[in-house]
Amino acid sequence: MKRYRYGRWDGTQEPFHLDADAVLDAVSELLLEGLDVAEALRFLESQGFELAGLDMRVLGVEELLSELRDRVRELEQGHDLASGLADLDRRFQEILDREQSALRERHGLESSRLNDFLARRHGDEQALSDRIERFRDWRFEDEAAGEAFAELLEELDRLRELECFIEERGERGAGGAQVGYERAQEIREEIEALERLARALAEGRFSEVSPEELARALGEGAGRSWILLRDLRGSLQRAGYLRAGEGEPELTPRAIRRLGAQALADVYGALRRGRPGEHTTRHAGPGEPRPDETRSWEPGEALDLHVGATLRSAVLRRARAGDAPRVPIALEIGDFEVAERDHSSQTTTVLLLDMSWSMSWAGRFPAAKRVALALDHLIRTRYPRDRFFVVGFYTRAVELRPQELPEASWNLGDPFTNLQEGLMVARRLIRRHPSPSPQILVITDGQPTAYFHGRELRVEWPMGPGGISPHAVEATLREVRRVTRQGITINTFMLDDSPQLVGFVERMTQINRGRALYSHPEKLGSYVMVDYLGRKTRQRRR
Repeated sequence: MKRYRYGRWDGTQEPFHLDADAVLDAVSELLLEGLDVAEALRFLESQGFELAGLDMRVLGVEELLSELRDRVRELEQGHDLASGLADLDRRFQEILDREQSALRERHGLESSRLNDFLARRHGDEQALSDRIERFRDWRFEDEAAGEAFAELLEELDRLRELECFIEERGERGAGGAQVGYERAQEIREEIEALERLARALAEGRFSEVSPEELARALGEGAGRSWILLRDLRGSLQRAGYLRAGEGEPELTPRAIRRLGAQALADVYGALRRGRPGEHTTRHAGPGEPRPDETRSWEPGEALDLHVGATLRSAVLRRARAGDAPRVPIALEIGDFEVAERDHSSQTTTVLLLDMSWSMSWAGRFPAAKRVALALDHLIRTRYPRDRFFVVGFYTRAVELRPQELPEASWNLGDPFTNLQEGLMVARRLIRRHPSPSPQILVITDGQPTAYFHGRELRVEWPMGPGGISPHAVEATLREVRRVTRQGITINTFMLDDSPQLVGFVERMTQINRGRALYSHPEKLGSYVMVDYLGRKTRQRRR
């Protein structure tokens, strides 16, 4: 029989382990906001995070620092440390009173030895440690007083530390309840230990911070948090999600695949809650069975029966006729059921992702990046014969490789929107990877404000309040015409309904005959996913 002994956690045990998947999820939320991996890890270490697996919050460095400073203020404001010095001073005066009485009895009131004693006792020094120091070489005639004074001399160094501590803090240590000397020293030592911990945390000297110290200072929750916080990067590395890059940590391909799967799950979750519509393609490709839906077999079709549905159909037919079920089950042609099929076509898709500064507003960029990750994962896992590319555009346009997607961010230094170059890059990618159904998906929140005139890059602020950038718009529409002549469909998802953006997209749609949808960032995934899948598949119903 197994026996278990339970004891209170004292900080030396380490029974808590981080769930690497939960940590990666927390990192991914910050990546969607535009942080890179190193910044995301530093943010979690600094600000802490929720840990559902242990039903607790892991306190970050800033929270631990705040609690340490609060504890210091509580100790300073709750105790009058100077009263501890007064307590020791009373003990010192009692020793001197005994010695003075002994001197009077043995040498009389006018002896030089008594006068020397009184001169030392009533000197100018104010600090208690200095007054004690004056008697260091005094030969006490009262034996008990001498023994007590010897104990004071042993305490002299600690006394000076307390005096300096009180002087440095001034009024901060002068409030609250009075305490004895030993309690004052305990409070000083506790405050100094708290401040050493705080300095080590603030300066990043984490090896000097132990969970035992934090547990003693702030409670078991702080100690547990430090164990988990210290294990943050290690948990990701052990799970194969994080590796050392060139100077900074980077996500592994395994982590990127999981981020894509999670983004896809988020998008499909929204899709199931409310499908905004379906779009079909005119081109049929290889059929994929749909085992969840069946229909009656028709003569001339391949006899690829769905066995379960066929047997169910036969049993129900006999039941309607009033016949009891019998084995073997007799089948008729009308009982035959086949699985419904989806017919799909191979596509080349380029997602143009607006990365201009305005995408940082109102949750637009996290929503757009989640869609990019989801589509990348969907196509690589479900439609591996398709080609999918992501092109980010701001003042310039660049292709984003799959491993770059998680850390892609809106660009504060490039506030302009160069959709024209984005379309140019997309057109070149599709020309290199042709398919029967090429398409460009554009996710943007603003009209074009940058363009190329020949080889010269130009930027153009909108003219007047609510105005447009006429040269950038016309250059972009010329590129739309080139895309259209190449047989490429452009579907645009607007994250803003400003009149200038709507007007520009309407002109683009008139040229290309693609679709244009306005979507709130929360619904963007549903619109884009349905559009891609609708273009990818069509049901054949008979």
